[in-house]
Amino acid sequence: MRLQLERWNGAAGQLLLVTDENGLLHALEFEENEGRLRRLLRRYYGVVALEPGEAPASLKQSLQDYFDGDATALTRIKTAAPGTAFQREVWAALRTIPAGTTMSYGQLAARLGRKGASRAVGAANGANPMPIVVPCHRVIGADGSLTGFASGLGRKQWLLDHEARCRMAQR
Repeated sequence: MRLQLERWNGAAGQLLLVTDENGLLHALEFEENEGRLRRLLRRYYGVVALEPGEAPASLKQSLQDYFDGDATALTRIKTAAPGTAFQREVWAALRTIPAGTTMSYGQLAARLGRKGASRAVGAANGANPMPIVVPCHRVIGADGSLTGFASGLGRKQWLLDHEARCRMAQR
């Protein structure tokens, strides 16, 4: 499989955008997690030829709009989600959590009709190849605490604070 990689500067840091010839997003990661990105691509696709290239202007514009305060802009991004059927189900559910809000792993499992599967939901969340676009940062611990985010809890908090500001500005 051939995919292209663009390094794009966003408000929260440099992002690695991995797209295909049709302009679909396959992966997105913060620069410091490039090793994680490459591991996930191998896991999902096997051998991948990752070549330098430009991501579609519409993808970059949607990301820019998000960082400029339009938290709904992420919904315009077209993805090619890899993973198992269960992972794709979890990732689709993540995209329905409104920006600026959070829910626990248990609440997300219940929303999927899989009460008691919070650990499986957490594992799928942790295997998400498109943080921000598939907003795994909106999932928190049952006690309301911030938990697991590949780019660190500080960046997770930044994203949540950014989305809260977006919601306040849109009122």
